[in-house]
Amino acid sequence: MKLVSATAIAVAMTFSAAANAQTNNPAETVDPTEAASDDPFLWLEETRSEEALAWVRAQNERVAQTLGEDPRFAQLQADALAILDAKDRIPGVGFASYGMVNYWQDATNPRGLVRVTTLDSYRTDNPVWETILDIDALAKAEGREWVYKGMSCLPPAGTKCMVALSDGGKDATELREFDVTTRSFVKDGFYLPESQGSVQWVDEDTLLVSRDFGNGTVTESLYPFTTREWKRGTPIEDAPEIFRGDAKDVSSSAYLVRDATGKIHARAARRGVSFFERENYIWHGGDWLKLDMPKKAGFGGIVDGRIIFSTDEPWTIGSTTYAPDTILSADLAEFLADPNGAAKSLVWAPGPKQTARGSAITRDALYVSLLDNVRGRVLRFDFADGKWTSSPVALPQNATVGIAAASNETGEIMFSSTDFLTPSQLWYSDGSAAPAVIKTSPERFDASGLAISQHEATSKDGTRIPYFVVAKEGVKLDGKTPTLLYGYGGFQSSELPGYSGTIGKLWLEKGGAYVLGNMRGGGEFGPLWHQTAMRENKQRTWDDFIAIGEDIVQRGLTSPKHLGIMGGSQGGLLVGTAFTQRPDLFNAAIVQIPLFDMLRLPYIGRGASWIGEYGDPRIPEQRKWIEAYSPYQKLVKGVDFPTPFYWASTADDRTHPSHARKAAARMSANGQPYYYFEDMTGGHSGGVDNAQRAKIQAYQWVYLMQQLMDGGE
Repeated sequence: MKLVSATAIAVAMTFSAAANAQTNNPAETVDPTEAASDDPFLWLEETRSEEALAWVRAQNERVAQTLGEDPRFAQLQADALAILDAKDRIPGVGFASYGMVNYWQDATNPRGLVRVTTLDSYRTDNPVWETILDIDALAKAEGREWVYKGMSCLPPAGTKCMVALSDGGKDATELREFDVTTRSFVKDGFYLPESQGSVQWVDEDTLLVSRDFGNGTVTESLYPFTTREWKRGTPIEDAPEIFRGDAKDVSSSAYLVRDATGKIHARAARRGVSFFERENYIWHGGDWLKLDMPKKAGFGGIVDGRIIFSTDEPWTIGSTTYAPDTILSADLAEFLADPNGAAKSLVWAPGPKQTARGSAITRDALYVSLLDNVRGRVLRFDFADGKWTSSPVALPQNATVGIAAASNETGEIMFSSTDFLTPSQLWYSDGSAAPAVIKTSPERFDASGLAISQHEATSKDGTRIPYFVVAKEGVKLDGKTPTLLYGYGGFQSSELPGYSGTIGKLWLEKGGAYVLGNMRGGGEFGPLWHQTAMRENKQRTWDDFIAIGEDIVQRGLTSPKHLGIMGGSQGGLLVGTAFTQRPDLFNAAIVQIPLFDMLRLPYIGRGASWIGEYGDPRIPEQRKWIEAYSPYQKLVKGVDFPTPFYWASTADDRTHPSHARKAAARMSANGQPYYYFEDMTGGHSGGVDNAQRAKIQAYQWVYLMQQLMDGGE
């Protein structure tokens, strides 16, 4: 099941000038105590207080003694773990100069191995792997709950790296220098204590560091807004600051613009003035030059001597206005000589119902992954003789396809393809020929007799909202099919058909139906699909989701008694608004790692960073938008809500567990039934190893069976 990470998304609607003016005028903001004046559960916002953790343990024990004692629980947990730990699943890889690199977790290595193999070996059914870093051994040796969060390496060799380690799964990481060649941490090498932020290698002895340096160097959202250049052998405290944003930003940092050889062509920087807007800069003429480009546009990546730009709002250059989602380019030499004057040319513009989903650059080409009416395509772009040409990549039709990995040092690239009922495949090309399948995931469930269909629901304002249904072919439309509706609907994130062994094995095989919604607020049809359901219009997302629920009931697929909903993070907020606004429509609601108390959004965790999506409850006008739907305040006595299942993570430093905690505590005080489970380790995605993930999944599927399958008609 998918949990979408909001920080992975990079575009959205702009603040108005008036809103920014209000934010900066304390006289026109709401006192934070007002949002909490009648809240008896503020103590649950203290993440690790003894009182809060005692409450969490009691809730977990209650779940263990109820859902955990269901006769189906043990088998569901075993089935989920077998799928998660399966040795024959496709190992995802990245390209490196020394081989194909993979991060792997299984029963023997629950915390994981960073390992490498050759391309020839990877093509076989049983690749021979060499361990680079054993996270289990490291955690055991140091007595820490280490979770691997990736490596930042110096190109082109990529053997000198900074390894990111999270204590218990938090987003914040500790960074240590690691030598891939010797398979060891570098003695007296670069080291940075736990913080949000990033590093980038300049050369073997120099890093660009964006971290919490103390003395007010993080924003209200708790992200860094300064960057320093750190030389080996010198104290980080003495490293000169090379870029500074503003404490009012979401985050800001400097970075390097490199080509496929690893050569640095420029230093650039961005100020995240909201979650979706940025001011872009380039170091030019001995100073930071602000680039003349929209705030929802960005640049970076060099191919065929061109630097690539993209925009998520209209961009007028001279007499031409480019639509949102357009990709442009400029001659690199011209851009470096005159950053604001260099001519730009069109690479790609979206057609009806099209949107760019992602891109990758190899040594020879630009690849763009598209959605075309929520179906995947990939195009290859080459620049020659003064113009761009494109060609489609030969991949399956009517499937979810995308770019899995690419090497900007070579022409190599991998693609993925999947749908709800077809096991995932991995395709490889060296850039000179059409891709060929090199890996296919085994079937994890019996898909015979199941069918995929796509429908549209009519939302409250008349907009047609697409959704997918996976159910038995020719399912009887008598309203009795147990049905799970999943959604996200925010941050321009697209929800697409994909093969899930656990959903198939633990739900579809047992007679359930699965529905995936494509509400406004997501990115399925480009930036405007997102921007039309933000801030003052966020209710449209909730309306779209409810409309899908109503539509599948009207079609006879299911009925409120057999209809459940699920979503995580922003999707947890979606589920919360749905069951508080329409408690009569659903009989189950799984609220995963949610946002919930939206009136205290800026004061809990990193909520201030998402004001661009929802608005700012400290501003009276915007507070009205949010107050109209904030689900925490809607949990009032006397309402017959469906029994929800909340779950969160103590170590989640992104969407704080107190959102879910307080919702459960409020329902308890109201005498309303609920379940609450909190993973004591693991971050925003839940669980640091597969055993924990399997347990969480088993609790959820047992809950859904009890609510939607048990009890007859």
